[in-house]
Amino acid sequence: MIEIGFGPQVCGELAGGTTREWLVTDGLGGYAMGTVSGLRTRRYHGLLVVAGETPASRRVGLVSLDPAVTLPSGARVRLGAHEWSSGVVDPRGFELLERFELVDGLPRWRWRIGDVVIERELAMTHGRPGVAVVHRLVTGGPVRLELSAACTWRDAHGERRADGPAPRMEPADGGAVVEGSVRLAGPDWTPEGQWWLGVHHREEAARGLHPEEDLWYAGRFAGALDRPGDTVSVLAWAGDLADEPPPATEVVAAARRRHRAVVAAAKPADPVEATLALAADAFVVRTSAGPDVVAGYPWFGAWSRDTMTSYEGLFLCTGRADEGRALLRSYAATLSEGMLANTADTGRVEYNTVDATLWFLHAVSRHVTLTGDTDLGDELLPALHAVVEAHLAGTRYGIAVDPADGLLTQGGIPGTALTWMDARVYGVPVTPRTGKPVEVNALWVNGLAGLAELTELAGRDAAELWRLHARAREAFGKRFPSPAGWLHDVVDAPAPAYPLGGAAYHDDDLLRPNQLLAWSLPYAPLEPDPAVLRRVAAGLFTPLGPRSLSPDSPDFAGRHRGGPAERDTAYHQGTVWPWLIGPFVDAYRKSGLPTDDLLVGLEGHLGDYGLGSVSETADGAPPHAATGCPFQAWSVAELLRVRRPR
Repeated sequence: MIEIGFGPQVCGELAGGTTREWLVTDGLGGYAMGTVSGLRTRRYHGLLVVAGETPASRRVGLVSLDPAVTLPSGARVRLGAHEWSSGVVDPRGFELLERFELVDGLPRWRWRIGDVVIERELAMTHGRPGVAVVHRLVTGGPVRLELSAACTWRDAHGERRADGPAPRMEPADGGAVVEGSVRLAGPDWTPEGQWWLGVHHREEAARGLHPEEDLWYAGRFAGALDRPGDTVSVLAWAGDLADEPPPATEVVAAARRRHRAVVAAAKPADPVEATLALAADAFVVRTSAGPDVVAGYPWFGAWSRDTMTSYEGLFLCTGRADEGRALLRSYAATLSEGMLANTADTGRVEYNTVDATLWFLHAVSRHVTLTGDTDLGDELLPALHAVVEAHLAGTRYGIAVDPADGLLTQGGIPGTALTWMDARVYGVPVTPRTGKPVEVNALWVNGLAGLAELTELAGRDAAELWRLHARAREAFGKRFPSPAGWLHDVVDAPAPAYPLGGAAYHDDDLLRPNQLLAWSLPYAPLEPDPAVLRRVAAGLFTPLGPRSLSPDSPDFAGRHRGGPAERDTAYHQGTVWPWLIGPFVDAYRKSGLPTDDLLVGLEGHLGDYGLGSVSETADGAPPHAATGCPFQAWSVAELLRVRRPR
């Protein structure tokens, strides 16, 4: 894997040490997450964040373990870090960090106090919610180490305050149980039980959200580090509280072995691919229904559009075809009226996308093509045919094939945004894209051809599917090219206002990246034109991928910043989306244009924000600072996929 590590000039300075985040996951949707400096900047940061019935229903348990070292001189040095509502940062243990690095994907900190050097390593138990934190004396000593456990038990999206009930604590062997949900165990436990008031999260403040909470100081562990190699470790876990995990050092060693095996199974060609293969592993989780995909950490759960867009990169490029097969079967069971369930993150299963189902057709086609698993194609064929039939007949939200041209139309229902550009502000879609969006119809043309091939592989007649494909492909070639020199983003869109006797519909020729799918998909409706692609690149391409809107547009938003309404307004109005690097590179390759230098920026980004991973978004204006989730599934998946063309 690529080397990711930082010295004191990054670790010891807040601007650098707090903007780079690490992530370790448990394979269930839970995680440990924080910053290089150790300062918690998000409400989502913690050492044990536990997934619930769905990956999105997470709860924060163990927030931090603050080290304090008593030196032979008797001096006590605190190595933790907290920011308070007063604006004070205290303690400032990051100022003593001489090194932070990821070793086999696991974070390691190294503090130096004179000739005393202490390392911390952290790992999660895979397949169960638990974390192990190991502290080791490297040089110097003897010293005594105390670890103060700050806890809570709350929804990951909220806060807990001291004006409510204190967390319930019960004694347990080697530690305590908090709220009957999280058990802490380690050496020489001393219960405390008091509130730490006014902990501040600077990233939540920057995102226009409530930035403060109160933490419960549950107690402290302690142990002697007499000679180099001695350790003091703490375990925290949820679930079956009576079933204690293995010793902390064994948890770390097992996590390291597993990470190496994950990378080896992906057969990476170079360190970048190895890093991306391990990053992909964080998003593949096991739920009661089988394998699933977390769209992004720390706040997303499972979204079918993201899952299916990510499918090839996460599963087929990493040696996980068996898990992928089970996932595709599971998702097929959610089909209703020809539509794939979108998400249950909101607390109910929703069917509200026009494209997730088309990405599902693509994912099944790619699975069978790349693995030769025709048995799965045969098994899912009736469900896939039912998808096409439902779209021909018309389904929810006005999604239907237009009998006039064979293209897919959608929308027209107030308050709905059915494409991936689905942001809404105060219930109003920012980019509703009602009509016939370009990428939706590229996916429709692609899906019909992919299904026709699967049908023929099963020994059945696919003539009607090929006829539908040919008709839609011909109509696409006539309708979407724009006089502007690229493709329309939407055709047959309702005109927002038109004079008496004017047209009720118009074709939207805003320069957006959605048109890339018209050239990039395996059964794309158009052959790429190098001159057109160069025009698209000139308006949209950045080092972290394509913008969602050209800066020439009057609605362009160069910064994806501010409160929820400001961020959602900018979300698809110029913000960069790294996942679009996939269709961009595919289209360039198919056109014969050079692609060698297109990934340099994103590969460098692996050490910039979400360490070893790729962010959800970035500012549309230079220097294209990363925004959104630091760890995003389809961003990782698409970068990995286009580095491994098949």
